[in-house]
Amino acid sequence: MGLQEISDRVAQAARASGRDSDAIKLIAVSKVQPNARINAVLTEGHRCFGENRVQEAASKWPDFRARFDGIDLHLIGPLQTNKARQAFELFQAIHSLDRPKLAKTFARLAQETGGCPDLFVQVNTGEEPQKAGVLPSEADAFVSDCKALDLPICGLMCIPPVDEEASLHFALLAKIARRNGLDGLSMGMSADFEKAIALGATHVRVGSAIFGERTPG
Repeated sequence: MGLQEISDRVAQAARASGRDSDAIKLIAVSKVQPNARINAVLTEGHRCFGENRVQEAASKWPDFRARFDGIDLHLIGPLQTNKARQAFELFQAIHSLDRPKLAKTFARLAQETGGCPDLFVQVNTGEEPQKAGVLPSEADAFVSDCKALDLPICGLMCIPPVDEEASLHFALLAKIARRNGLDGLSMGMSADFEKAIALGATHVRVGSAIFGERTPG
């Protein structure tokens, strides 16, 4: 496919839902992608990218930032507390705030540095034991606790179970966001981002459909 086709599909899905495509941020998921592919997408003019691991991002994005202006980097994978400071330095947004210890660490770092990336609370909408995220029944209390720490919570994120209808999970996430006064919805990936846009996604995370299949190692 490629960047242009995915961008066109995002715009088309927005129009079909009566939404402005400018309200939807396309995050090009560049994890485990060769630098040459990332460079090509940057050269096309795209600036918003997603990474899963702090260490991987730290190894490649400073060089890209030295050559390209306006890069908007999002952490979309799980974050260890001991990597939080480095994540603050690298990322403009973190989509995986999922536990009180991490929230308290973020609050301390925000006090120390005088700033904080935009934060999304990850909700485990499928209640899968192997997956990170707060449970839907605990999301309201967790969001409230994060706001009490003066953290800039801008929305929620979810990764639906692979064997369930994604739309049900997107609708649940949107419902939780509405009752907590949050506008941001980070949901939808290569296979289902159009469904997510129809249900209010503000950030969609698309990797292989833009870059091609991942080539780890």
